[in-house]
Amino acid sequence: MYDSNFEICDMPLSLKSNRTKVERFLADSGLRLEDVDYYAAVTDDNGNIVAGGGLQGNVIKCIAVGEAARATGLSNRLISHLIGMATQQGAETVKVYTKPDNSAIFKSMGFQIIAQAPQAILMENGVKGIGTYANYLRRMRGDRPGGASAIVMNANPFTLGHRYLVHQAAQEASTLYVIAVREDRSTFNYQERLAMIQAGCKDLDNVVVVEGSDYAISELTFPTYFLKQVTDATDTHITLDLDLFAKHIAPALGVTTRYVGSEPTDELTARYNALMQEQLPAHGIEVKTIERLVLDGQPVSASRMRQWLADGSLSQAAALVPQTTEPYLIAHLAVDALRAELETTPKPGLVDRHDNGSHQDMDLALMGKSIDALQPYFTQLALYGHACAEKYELPDASTVRNIGLQAEQSMLSATGGVNTHRGALFSIGLSVMATAWCMTRDGLVNTKQLRDLIMQVSGQFTPTAGTHGNTAVNAHRVTGALDLAKAGYHQVFAEWLPAYRRFVTEDTPTARHRLLLLIMSQLDDTNVIHRVGYEQAQQVKGEAASLLADYSTAGMEAMNRDYIARNISPGGSADMVALTLFIHSILN
Repeated sequence: MYDSNFEICDMPLSLKSNRTKVERFLADSGLRLEDVDYYAAVTDDNGNIVAGGGLQGNVIKCIAVGEAARATGLSNRLISHLIGMATQQGAETVKVYTKPDNSAIFKSMGFQIIAQAPQAILMENGVKGIGTYANYLRRMRGDRPGGASAIVMNANPFTLGHRYLVHQAAQEASTLYVIAVREDRSTFNYQERLAMIQAGCKDLDNVVVVEGSDYAISELTFPTYFLKQVTDATDTHITLDLDLFAKHIAPALGVTTRYVGSEPTDELTARYNALMQEQLPAHGIEVKTIERLVLDGQPVSASRMRQWLADGSLSQAAALVPQTTEPYLIAHLAVDALRAELETTPKPGLVDRHDNGSHQDMDLALMGKSIDALQPYFTQLALYGHACAEKYELPDASTVRNIGLQAEQSMLSATGGVNTHRGALFSIGLSVMATAWCMTRDGLVNTKQLRDLIMQVSGQFTPTAGTHGNTAVNAHRVTGALDLAKAGYHQVFAEWLPAYRRFVTEDTPTARHRLLLLIMSQLDDTNVIHRVGYEQAQQVKGEAASLLADYSTAGMEAMNRDYIARNISPGGSADMVALTLFIHSILN
């Protein structure tokens, strides 16, 4: 018999001893440990686990009770504890993924089964559960009749293939509901994907795009989808997901047909489609497969498009998406350029993966937070450029400035007031807006048009008084950030981009390092001038030129140590590296 005053304690799985103990305990119950915050009931001096369970967000997982303790009431007390922990963390609904023979325990504590498969059930209690989502779907349906159709899509991002699937299904359907996968486990976040779907379907009158939820292809219902592997648990996850769709989502929308695209390459999606064909007709839901759109002899796929993005080729990626998706690709490439500059290691006096350079107030993690904070505003700038081009209008500098000021505030909020990327925000933000305008107008980025638009918009800006950069410009008559923009970033296109491409051809691993040194050797970096004065800034240019002429990683590391000691940080040069990388990707 176990003491009723057993202790429930947190068992951090980061400790190897805890992880090993929990894995062994779960294995005795035929369970595998998942990525959870684990809690266990401990009753003896040796710390033996007699009952345990974990939380992943608002989902109870890995519940097990040792055989000798099953008649002691430990289960209810443990579950109550987990519900309390989830509630403290803000959960309004608590879910549990468990074996069917555990249903009675959870039912006694207010849980209801919302989906079931032979090997597992999904239960929940609390408010704002599946009933709340079903009510939302009924409101979206309104007075539309039944007999509607549905597509569930991740759209990471929304491609010509997704557009083709929706368009073909819409031609057959009275009403077609497109449900966006809500889980944020993709390259593009949920709000971006939802907006892409909405924009890509706006001209189809009988298509209704609805919000996603935890109840359709989510980490809750179908975790293996986001791992893209077929395991022993896959069929159970798929069955739970389909059961939820059939019993709750389809009835709320009046759906009797579900459309899917054919899947020639992805084993997991093909298995999902196969089980859909087997299981949904039993619920009165017909499944129709539409053959995948093929371009240039290859099926259009989001994964292939993402590979073009990863390779830094906007033109190749854009060939696979509708024009409404292009602004999101452009913003994504801008963020990629900032991350590539940040990750370049070693760098002299700058934050990188090894150290904070000459900075006491920022590090790699903080810089990453800054980039995350700026991403939505790069998207806004790209969407603004796209919208102007659609209306055959030139962008207005005041609108660009307002978006930039909002982005700056978001950056400062994320960094606790530290100016991490103000310069990069200005140069890349302008270029993002101009790129989207050119792509929308002509379907490509023409260098002259891109530069002309940057010059035209930046020409309406006035210098910001009191900044370090403006002070250096006034004191030493050097070229500042605004002057660079008003010149259409001449050096980027005429010198730095061609040199970077040559560096990549010669030695890809050192290409970004040598690009940085080239820019340092030529740019009047107002950040360096502010820190150490004009004379030392000129010295820095000579030192960079010397190291570039005889480059070595050891030389870069030595320069970094020297610049840390001298408090030198070529932040303006780093901004131009990021801009050059971005321009490379949109012209590649």
